[in-house]
Amino acid sequence: MLKEFKIFIARGNVIDMAVGIIVGVAFTSIVKSLVNNLINPLIGLFIGRIDLSNLVLTVGDAQFKYGSFLNAVINFLIISFVVFLMVKAINTFRKKEDKKTETPSEEVMYLKEITELLKKNKE
Repeated sequence: MLKEFKIFIARGNVIDMAVGIIVGVAFTSIVKSLVNNLINPLIGLFIGRIDLSNLVLTVGDAQFKYGSFLNAVINFLIISFVVFLMVKAINTFRKKEDKKTETPSEEVMYLKEITELLKKNKE
């Protein structure tokens, strides 16, 4: 069982996933800092409050902390937009790479011509 676990861990996909998760967590903390320290104060200038996380609606004894919810929504939108841009860039790079591999080299073209001529001579 330990041997199977070592093989599983040594696979490239698992290591790539672990690196992705670590980078994702670090990126999330950067986005949270961006939202809390730059975007929220900017929004706060327009609504008159600097800290959105303190926005609370009190009904009876219940407190609805919609400011914290707004922070989470802003974080989500920024992270999802950056992920969208990254996926779009990767797809663009892959398309360029696919186009390069689709056009055969001159040598391949000559070899194809030779094989076609040989086929015609056999007939």
